[in-house]
Amino acid sequence: MALILPVQGKSPEFGNDCFVAPNATIVGDVVMGDACSVWFNAVIRGDVNYIKIGNKVNIQDGAIIHCTYEKHPTNIGNNVSIGHNAMVHGCTIHDNVLIGMGSIVMDECVVHTNAIIAAGAVVLEGTIVEAGSIYAGVPAKKVKEVSQDLIHGEINRISNNYVKYASWFESNNDAPKK
Repeated sequence: MALILPVQGKSPEFGNDCFVAPNATIVGDVVMGDACSVWFNAVIRGDVNYIKIGNKVNIQDGAIIHCTYEKHPTNIGNNVSIGHNAMVHGCTIHDNVLIGMGSIVMDECVVHTNAIIAAGAVVLEGTIVEAGSIYAGVPAKKVKEVSQDLIHGEINRISNNYVKYASWFESNNDAPKK
């Protein structure tokens, strides 16, 4: 069963039709929208600041979502995919974003709409990722514009697929029901 705990009187809140894997951890001031999924070994720690997650967000296996005490909450928009073993910390992720596997997005970063953070990229503190762009490398830099084909073929496809994958586990869903 997933570890879902209150911290200092604040408990995680879940929208409708969310899937939480049995070994995921979600604690504290976390508010999640509808049709979200939190996969195996993912950790969402709203213990030192708040974490707000929009609709149709998937947080894949081993990903970590955290924030910075008294400084930087984490805000994640709608239709966002956070890849396996990615780390998102004290930043803002707008709508329609793909955060690649093993990437790191640090404090005070803003990732604008229709952006892709490539696998393994490290987005340094305070970086503003332009809308409709791909950032890659260590440190991450803009490498090109996101085409309409990538928006539909990657950002939307992955997000939609994870809604489907979550439905396969419906009978084993640890997310509290509304």
